[in-house]
Amino acid sequence: MCAPAIFLLLAGFAFEARAFQAEHPLTGRHIAPVMGVGGADWLDRNERAEEEHPEVALDELDLKAGMVVADVGAGTGYMSLRMAKRVGPGGKVFAVDVQPEMLRRLRQNAAKAKLTNVETVLGTESDPKLPAGSVDLILLVDVYHEFSQPQKMLRGMREALKPDGRLVLLEYRKEDPSIPIRPEHKMSVQEVKTEVEAEGFKLSRVSEKLPRQHILILTKAPN
Repeated sequence: MCAPAIFLLLAGFAFEARAFQAEHPLTGRHIAPVMGVGGADWLDRNERAEEEHPEVALDELDLKAGMVVADVGAGTGYMSLRMAKRVGPGGKVFAVDVQPEMLRRLRQNAAKAKLTNVETVLGTESDPKLPAGSVDLILLVDVYHEFSQPQKMLRGMREALKPDGRLVLLEYRKEDPSIPIRPEHKMSVQEVKTEVEAEGFKLSRVSEKLPRQHILILTKAPN
């Protein structure tokens, strides 16, 4: 898909989303509308691997066999299934989404891939519905900027992480105007640092190995 087409496609998702756009109180960032199930095919587009290098992103996370991980905003499972293969049958992936139809498609995709270590979770806009103290790593791929209640979601995810657990955000670089994505679907490193650290995390590392996205790795800050 060419760059202008990506831009226009993201613009079109708004019709299935919330009718309002709130702002984050700390940064003034406009909260983007949620991608509806009408965008599901775009999540699984053939060009995505070339545009986003998902395996490179997962290499940066150093996933190990037996880990318990979560994919929040999992959509159709594009990253969930890749994570499931890496943590193996002794590990587990909680695939969280707020849209039942996305989770239905995700279960179909997991069954087709013969993966039995993926558990779908119907979350809400304020709660990921993950068990407390159970998760080694939570991955958010181009989704944090759509949280309508980011503070509550971050608190829920912090509670779900083990003491040494990590929260990882992939977000399109707002610092780069050449990336053909609407501004409200991008985030800067400073925005992530300001918003997420305020809820008990510490930005420990930023990787720029991907063509268009930051990889932002956060750990739990001491209470």
